[in-house]
Amino acid sequence: MDERQPFLAALGPSTPLTPPLYPSAVYALPDLDALDRILDAKEAGFIYARDAHPNAKRLAMRLAEVEGARWAIMTSSGMAAISALVLASVGQGQCIVASHRLYGRTTQLFQQELPRLGVQTTFVDISDLDKVKEALQTSAHLLFVETMSNPLLRIADLPALAQLAHEAGCFFAVDNTFATPVLVRPLEWGADFVVESVTKLIGGHSDVTLGLVGGNNDMQAELSQVSSIWGFSSSPFDCWLAERGLDTLPLRVKTACANAAALADWLSHHPAVTRVIYPGRPDHPDHELAGRVLHGGFGNMLCFDLAGGRAAVNRFLHQAPGIPFSPSLGHTTTTCSHPATTSHRYVAPDEKERQGITDGLVRLSVGIEDLSQIQGELAKGLA
Repeated sequence: MDERQPFLAALGPSTPLTPPLYPSAVYALPDLDALDRILDAKEAGFIYARDAHPNAKRLAMRLAEVEGARWAIMTSSGMAAISALVLASVGQGQCIVASHRLYGRTTQLFQQELPRLGVQTTFVDISDLDKVKEALQTSAHLLFVETMSNPLLRIADLPALAQLAHEAGCFFAVDNTFATPVLVRPLEWGADFVVESVTKLIGGHSDVTLGLVGGNNDMQAELSQVSSIWGFSSSPFDCWLAERGLDTLPLRVKTACANAAALADWLSHHPAVTRVIYPGRPDHPDHELAGRVLHGGFGNMLCFDLAGGRAAVNRFLHQAPGIPFSPSLGHTTTTCSHPATTSHRYVAPDEKERQGITDGLVRLSVGIEDLSQIQGELAKGLA
């Protein structure tokens, strides 16, 4: 007798409102025929959690729907998602064309790690479509951009870039972490792949580390195989927690966007602040483009510059303990980061200067608190 039957019978006609957590690393099978049916995709089922598990499958299905994707797979982090995407779509001797404004670790992956595998990357200003078109006239096989660049929030012209990539016979992939599918669904603008660091806004509570790759093409099997072979698999518990965060994602994003827009205007008038960067402001270089690409808000991320450089940032951190210095983003509460020493720590000094990443630059991940509470804490730091 199956020892689980008494427990299952005790549930009666009821079902749990919260999805169950399946922490099991391995699953028992009745016979070899069942194993064959699962591995040959003739029957649903699970064998080993590195290949697939119920919590990842459930979360991937829900996120695919949110992203407007036919399929999605969960990975152990956002960087794992990017790595799996590259390994599945680009081969030795092929090239990547990438934005020259990317998260520091993504740049390191393209610049330092992939050349060892025979893959070279050309970095280009994606705001200059002529330069993008020129760069794609090589053996480029993948165009990779961020919807909103980290940290200075430049906006990618997704439909124009998709057209250029496809005219060159190239895959187009978009890291949508800062925007989330609440503000834009890159696949609807022509992207072949969307990448999310679920660790951030989608998880929303700074207690998961997960990534996602999704698409509407026929690459799901390749991505799943790469993820398993390279060990990029996701944790059941993290997937279970992230599904909880997904339920409130639209509410959190819209509230945080409204707070960020108000804070950007407020900071622009503060005497201690020399520069405010937010796509919702008319002085942002991509303000008009952001209005076309994004829907329902301009994001929860903003940057501001302090004239005193590193010393001024340290003073701000000491005086504003209610704005935690936490080098990530997407929490329910407002946090701040210092790109020059965190996300872009290993970027060359001249490259930081080119991008405008100064020692006085503070990146703010705006949360869902009452606006007056955030302003009060910021005012302490800027005093």
